[in-house]
Amino acid sequence: MSNILIADDNKQIASILSEYAKKEGFTPIVAYDGNEAMEAFYKHNPDIILLDVMMPEIDGFGVCREIRKNSNVPIIMITARGEDFERIMGLDIGADDYIVKPFSPAEVMARVRAIMRRISNDDNSKQHIFTFDNLKININDYIVTIDNKNVSLTKKEIEILWTLATNNNKTFTRDNLLNSIWGYDYYGDSRTVDSHIKRLRAKLENLSKKSWEIKTIWGIGYKFEVNIDEK
Repeated sequence: MSNILIADDNKQIASILSEYAKKEGFTPIVAYDGNEAMEAFYKHNPDIILLDVMMPEIDGFGVCREIRKNSNVPIIMITARGEDFERIMGLDIGADDYIVKPFSPAEVMARVRAIMRRISNDDNSKQHIFTFDNLKININDYIVTIDNKNVSLTKKEIEILWTLATNNNKTFTRDNLLNSIWGYDYYGDSRTVDSHIKRLRAKLENLSKKSWEIKTIWGIGYKFEVNIDEK
C-alpha cells in the first residue's frame, strides 16, 4: 500500500483528505506544520505529498525546497490564494502540480491518481539514460549534465528536456507536451508548457550546446533540433 503525506495546518481539511486517500487505497500520514512535514517525510518516505503553502514553522515552499534536495517524490502544492506568482514559484522549486482552495477532495484524488499512473507508466516503459554530444540525461535519477557538469533543473524541466531530446527533431505541440508530461487528467493549460520552456532555456542559455537546441516552431510548438553542421 502506498503512503501519502498530507501536510496542512487546517485539521478539518487534513482529515477530509485523509478519508478520501484511504478510499483510494493510500495510507495517509498527516502533518500540521512544516517541521512535522519534514519529519514525516524522512520517517515514512511517502509516495506522493499534498503540501499546503501556508503552514506554521516552515511554509510549504520551504518544505518543497528541502525535499527536492533529496527526492523527486511527486508534490502537489495546495494554496489558499490563486495568484500566479505562488503557482509559478511552486512549479519553479519543483512541485508537480498545484491546487487552489476551496477545492473538491475528489478532484485532488483525481490529480493524485493521474500523477501515480504517469509514474507507473514511465517506470515500465522508459530506458533511463539519454546521451547526445555533450548532453546526458538520467531520467531515473533526474540528473542532467552538459560537458560532465551537473545542470540544476526542476523535475518538470528535466522531463520536458527528456521528452524532446529522446524524440530527436520531432515537433511537439504544447498540448502534446502537456499530455505527455502532466498527463491527460491535468487541469492546467498550455501556458504552463511555455513558462517551463522559457525557464529551461534560460538555465541552458550560457552552456555549451552548439550541436543542439530547443527550437520554437512558430504556430506549432517545440522540438529538440540537431545542428548537423556543428557535429
